[in-house]
Amino acid sequence: MKNNILKFIIYLYYLFLVVLLIIYLYPGSIIGYLLYGDLSKQPNLVNSPIGTSINHFFYFSCLTFLGLIYNLIERKFISSFLFLLILSFSLELLHFFIPNRTFEINDLLANIVGVVSIFLLFKLKIKFTL
Repeated sequence: MKNNILKFIIYLYYLFLVVLLIIYLYPGSIIGYLLYGDLSKQPNLVNSPIGTSINHFFYFSCLTFLGLIYNLIERKFISSFLFLLILSFSLELLHFFIPNRTFEINDLLANIVGVVSIFLLFKLKIKFTL
């Protein structure tokens, strides 16, 4: 049973990565199209002062959580953090070149805060459980 849960977490992590790449690299908002029928409209999951950047925070938080669990299993704790941090920078910078997408500093900051906050929570949890 435990192996099945671990396999599920690993598959979910890779699924989240693939979905992230598709959503980030597609020239327009796929989710906006599915919800509103408009490729130019970004969905706002939670009303916040930073607008739709909160979506980036949630997604990168979930992805980091799954990645850190996966890498704890593989004993590569720091590699997931660095990979996701570099990925968040790279994908947001690619918006300079993708049609119908724009680079937004708030999105980049939300990506980074999502990755770093979950990483710090994991570090605290590990520190206090040892």
